[in-house]
Amino acid sequence: MSITFKQLDIKGLSELFSEEADCLKFLAEKKWASGFVCNRCGNTNYCNGKTLYSRRCTRCKSEESATAHTIFHRCHIPITEAFRIVYLVCHDPSVSTYELSRLTDLRQMTCWKLKNRLNDCIKNRGEIDILYNEK
Repeated sequence: MSITFKQLDIKGLSELFSEEADCLKFLAEKKWASGFVCNRCGNTNYCNGKTLYSRRCTRCKSEESATAHTIFHRCHIPITEAFRIVYLVCHDPSVSTYELSRLTDLRQMTCWKLKNRLNDCIKNRGEIDILYNEK
C-alpha cells in the first residue's frame, strides 16, 4: 500500500484505517518494507510476535511492535485516532490542538503531544514521515 495521508480524503481515511488492525498492518508494511532487522542483535530472521503485526527475533527473542520507533511509539491513544490526527495535521498544519481535541474527543494536551511530534518530524524531514521518531 503506497499511499500518503496527503492523497486521502476523510472518507478514504475512514475506509482504509477504520480498524486498529488496518493501521497496524499499514505500519508494519511500511516499517519492514526492506525486511526485518532486529534492533538489539541485528538478526534478520523473525517469527510473529504475541501482538498483532509485531515481530519477534528468532535469535535474541526480542519482540518489536509495528508502532515501535515510529511517531506512534508509546502513543497511548487508539491508533485509529492517532491516524486521524496525522491526517488532519497533514491537510492543515496550522490546525490548533483545541480544534484537534474537539474533532477527536481527546484531551487537548494529548493532541498537543502528538502534534508536537508531527511538527518535529516536519521540521527535521520537511514532511510527515510516520516512520520518523526523534529520540
